[in-house]
Amino acid sequence: MGVALPTLNQANWQLKAFAWRYVPLIAFHRPKILMLSDDAIALRIKLGWLTRNHLRSMYFGSLCVGADLAGGFLVYVMAQQQKLNLSFAFKAVQADFIKRPEADVVFTCQAGQQIAMALQQAISSQQRVNIPVNVSAQCPSISDDIVAKFSLTLSIKIKR
Repeated sequence: MGVALPTLNQANWQLKAFAWRYVPLIAFHRPKILMLSDDAIALRIKLGWLTRNHLRSMYFGSLCVGADLAGGFLVYVMAQQQKLNLSFAFKAVQADFIKRPEADVVFTCQAGQQIAMALQQAISSQQRVNIPVNVSAQCPSISDDIVAKFSLTLSIKIKR
């Protein structure tokens, strides 16, 4: 890509600033980026009073916030790297909740290369590009089993 990725500390500050400015609901989840590369991202949302349901597992809305961030933050960082003025959103979401997430949840998205190709396609075509982005969720403090899977349709358009 040419331009270096932000450090984890910088990425977490960017995420925090974005969340408080644009989507405070994200900020209340206090997400933390654990790993960031050109290919993938992993972030954690802690299980706590604001994120759990009456069964003491993570509320499905909080799981969706984590999936949104895992896919969306990769696009955000790549757009910043390339100094792109773009509009992106998720236009469809499919979720499979496999097990009750009874601990902190780590969300992983390994769609960096697909997102990079979609950005290049959007730049060259000047058209909206839609791609599927997969996110998995695990509770690593309990087991390596996947507790939820998400398939989000990412829609990207370069602004003129």
